[in-house]
Amino acid sequence: MQFYDVIKERKSIRKFKDNSISKDKMARIIDAAMKSPSWKNKSSYKFIIVEDKNERERLANTILNKTEEASNSIKEAPITAVVVADPSLSGNVDEREYYLVDSAIAMEHLILAATAEGYGTCWIGAFDEDEIRDILSIPKKYRVVGMTPIGEINETKESHPKKDVRDYVFLNTWEKAYTENIDKNIH
Repeated sequence: MQFYDVIKERKSIRKFKDNSISKDKMARIIDAAMKSPSWKNKSSYKFIIVEDKNERERLANTILNKTEEASNSIKEAPITAVVVADPSLSGNVDEREYYLVDSAIAMEHLILAATAEGYGTCWIGAFDEDEIRDILSIPKKYRVVGMTPIGEINETKESHPKKDVRDYVFLNTWEKAYTENIDKNIH
């Protein structure tokens, strides 16, 4: 799949088949996450790949919004990837904690790679962090940033309508909307 097709195909999937993922495909997905940039290349993030069904069920029970869709997605998919980070290995500028950025970039690499391999994912960020830390024996210095089920898609889902670029992208100043049909090349 071409890069822009991967971006177009990525959707938040919440229904999965319980078919296993080959070790080769999972290795490529993890390798993509490991190639993500980070603050001063310190890679504050780590991933825990959870295959054990009992552990996935326990993780599903940590979801705070308690929607059946989110919980079931963790239970159904054969793998859940949990991203954690050590804040001390990343920067903090103007009270912005960049370990969150590092982790988000790594997770997005993982999600896009899973899409390229034909799998669905869904970023989940509302959970009881302490419970996850206990379930997965995560040391206290690490923050749990997010998790995603990874698996074979078991639903048909349309893409969201394309956003109007003029509402989200600006050229040079806030007052000038960027347009897709620029008359001249940008240098």
